[in-house]
Amino acid sequence: MYKNKKYLIFLAVILLFFQSCSEKKQVPPNIIFILTDDQRWDALGYAGNEIVQTPEMDNLASNGIYFKNAFVTTPICAASRASIFTGLYERTHGYTFHQGNIKDPYIKNSYPVLIKEAGYYTGFYGKFGVQYDSIASLFDVSESYDRNGRFKDYRGYFYKTLGNDTLHLTRYTGQRAIDFINSAPQDRPFCLSLSFSAPHAHDAAKDQYFWQETGDSLYANITIPAPTLSEDKYFEEQPEYVKTGENRTRWHWRYDTPEKYQHSMKGYYRMISGVDAEIGKIRKTLEEKGLADNTVILFMGDNGYFEGERQLAGKWLMYDNSLRVPMIIYDPRNNHHQDIDEMALNIDIPATILDLAGVSIPEKWEGESLTDFLSGQNPLANRESFICEHLWDVDIIAPSEGIRTKKWKYFRYRKDLAHEELYDLEKDPKETTNLKDSVTFQSVLENLRIKTDSFTTVLIQAKADQ
Repeated sequence: MYKNKKYLIFLAVILLFFQSCSEKKQVPPNIIFILTDDQRWDALGYAGNEIVQTPEMDNLASNGIYFKNAFVTTPICAASRASIFTGLYERTHGYTFHQGNIKDPYIKNSYPVLIKEAGYYTGFYGKFGVQYDSIASLFDVSESYDRNGRFKDYRGYFYKTLGNDTLHLTRYTGQRAIDFINSAPQDRPFCLSLSFSAPHAHDAAKDQYFWQETGDSLYANITIPAPTLSEDKYFEEQPEYVKTGENRTRWHWRYDTPEKYQHSMKGYYRMISGVDAEIGKIRKTLEEKGLADNTVILFMGDNGYFEGERQLAGKWLMYDNSLRVPMIIYDPRNNHHQDIDEMALNIDIPATILDLAGVSIPEKWEGESLTDFLSGQNPLANRESFICEHLWDVDIIAPSEGIRTKKWKYFRYRKDLAHEELYDLEKDPKETTNLKDSVTFQSVLENLRIKTDSFTTVLIQAKADQ
């Protein structure tokens, strides 16, 4: 009898232990989503860049899930951010610059709204980048701000104040994040979205790049190597509307002399290092608050960036310079580091955030949740291609569209369909040899052209329905 009683007590203790473990696993994680502005995929130490100093980003990558082939579907901030909020391609949500407010049905089905409705305490600080009259209604607490265009000099970045001090937007955003974490209610998980304006150039200013004083000594005693594909022939291969467009205009602003190039590249890297330092402060706050072990951090850039390749600057075009970005998911509850080869997209981010929170993902969203990678599965195994597009119709940037697969890139300009480009990315990752006229690859060209035509038909129908 006595032995049976001891056995029953032992069983009860075991059951309580497993119940306690189960309950702990069911606690929803806190989520921090960090977005940088114009940080391309290789402006990161972990990606193999031996110059830029990004120890905090590298730490997240080396201890989390690092996506070696992450892309935005539209290489411009407005449309890309709309896609990040809504989980939809640009041709679906229809939002870019000068389009008025993003349409209500899309923003009201966005991840900020859905995760807030699910009970998360939500916050946003930084560049929202999408026009909407009631941004504050999307979050419990928020402040939307970007570079101040009224100032044509360093004040465009140094205009926010904490106490009596005017300081850089990067430091301001980091401090707002720390304040949010310190004041978040303890009885609810939080989802904090941070959108740094850095390392975007301050376009109105002659010097373009402005960083914090703490970055003055960084990269001071080195010479940044010249960009690849900077020879004249790569520029001359471009159609006339690209050679005279905004990509070339901004090249003159930033890169057309060796002195400008060194200043711009060092400024760009210093601003990225500034964001990196703020990530370190945010993570330290999580540790101090006892929240680090249950806070998932997602990190990515909002679009790629030309650093003088093809004698161009900016983004917007369908080359990987514009499309490819850094992307990391760091989940402290999962110690299984991976470097992922699959093509991950900006439209996957909102589905991933909701999935982490245990919130149902809208059926109409066009991205995929990436959370299964955390358990060693491959949710992108069936992704064979994605649409790349820039549909904003302005004279200085030619609208374009195409298809990218793991092996092939096809794109064309929407007002000049005769100009097509086809690249074998496995043999030619820098996209230097256009195969569109090769007899050998005509079937590939035709197949990708038909796919792009089918997407364009969908776009025309969507506009008609609106």
